[in-house]
Amino acid sequence: METYDILILGGGPGGYVAAIKGAQLGFKVAVIEKNTVGGVCLNEGCIPTKTLLKSAKVYRLINHASNYGITVDKTAVTFNWTDILKRKSNVVKTLTDGVKGLLKKNGVTVYNGYGEVINSTTVKVGDVELRTNHLILATGASPVIPPIPGLKEGLENGFVYTYKGLLDYPTIPKTMVVIGGGVIGVEFAQLFASFGTKVTILERLDNIVSTVDDEIRTAYIRFLKKDHIDIITNANVTSVNSDSVTYELNNQSISIKSDVVLLSVGMKPNTEAFSALNLNTTKSGVVVNEKLETNVKNVYAIGDITGKMMLAHAASAAGIVAVENISGKASTFVFDHVPSAIYGFPEVAWIGITEQTAKTNQLPYKVSKFPMLGNGRSLAEGQTDGFVKVIINPDNGEILGAHILASNASDLLAEVVLAMTSEATIADIANAIHLHPSVSETVMESAIGALLKPIHI
Repeated sequence: METYDILILGGGPGGYVAAIKGAQLGFKVAVIEKNTVGGVCLNEGCIPTKTLLKSAKVYRLINHASNYGITVDKTAVTFNWTDILKRKSNVVKTLTDGVKGLLKKNGVTVYNGYGEVINSTTVKVGDVELRTNHLILATGASPVIPPIPGLKEGLENGFVYTYKGLLDYPTIPKTMVVIGGGVIGVEFAQLFASFGTKVTILERLDNIVSTVDDEIRTAYIRFLKKDHIDIITNANVTSVNSDSVTYELNNQSISIKSDVVLLSVGMKPNTEAFSALNLNTTKSGVVVNEKLETNVKNVYAIGDITGKMMLAHAASAAGIVAVENISGKASTFVFDHVPSAIYGFPEVAWIGITEQTAKTNQLPYKVSKFPMLGNGRSLAEGQTDGFVKVIINPDNGEILGAHILASNASDLLAEVVLAMTSEATIADIANAIHLHPSVSETVMESAIGALLKPIHI
């Protein structure tokens, strides 16, 4: 029976990063992965969707070439969905091959198969039993399948898809219904709408992307509607039929026909493989402390199975924290410092609290905003949609939150993430000299506005 210092169940962005970090610190490490290393993010989520969205972005740009003084015969501009899917697959393969190479280079042993936890020190993979001094659980999450009549049959006959199946949908459908208005749902909605699909989003709550700041969401919805995406909120889906979806709205039953349906109502942690451990859990996932420790000694849980911030970068950071604690370093994971994003057109990115949270909790706060329209580089790029919004404590300059709607919002947010993590104040951002012309100046201008008044509006 092989024994390891650290055994990791799951080779996704949390698991493989933890493995590499553990090996770098001198531990004997092994990873158990039933599918392909890289997990959902690399194989079925973040990377393939962003690759497809890039193709959509290029297609949208070409169709607006006249805005840049370039004449394009739009009748000659076409797309090849098969080639777009092929490019997506090539990108994914390049990255998964890279992860395999990194694990091998760092001396990490990889077991391909389903790992079943027998106890805190023993995991069985097929007929092989492995022992470990420390166990890191990183089994990820799977799409929630609600008990809607006809839904199971729709998934079986190819009318309904989760995000995984839709990534390889062979054609661009004329119509699509998206059940669920969360991040995954709206990203796919804009992706397919970019190529001409008529998309309808059905959301059970009174608003889509509920975690987004109200002001940012309102502005973002305008862009979704500009893409001719219909958004129906307070819509309770009651059944899925052979070619339509039925929902209730204002005590009325309404059916909408569609070529395909995307089911995107949330994710649930994959906990079956380690049920023998009897870990403390909530309805969201496994309970952990700031060190990512569970209630069982020497067992850690990271990533989606905790039910908190179900994001690849959160899992990777948590994996490093868990390994550092195993090595004896006092390392902590701060869930409030995890950024989020929607990779749409334009992007949305945020960290910290929203303005509505500050109001609800009666916190002292001040808001400063700066529009992309006031930025020279944004004008030059023809990307003037959106704005930067920062929320601070006016008494001490602490950054409480930042919310950005812009074409490259996910990149612009980085300096705010660094500032919040290092406990810098809004004055530190305001006083840092930013390149000119650059879109990052919008963050600086919003910071200046939080202190005094912005210069360029």
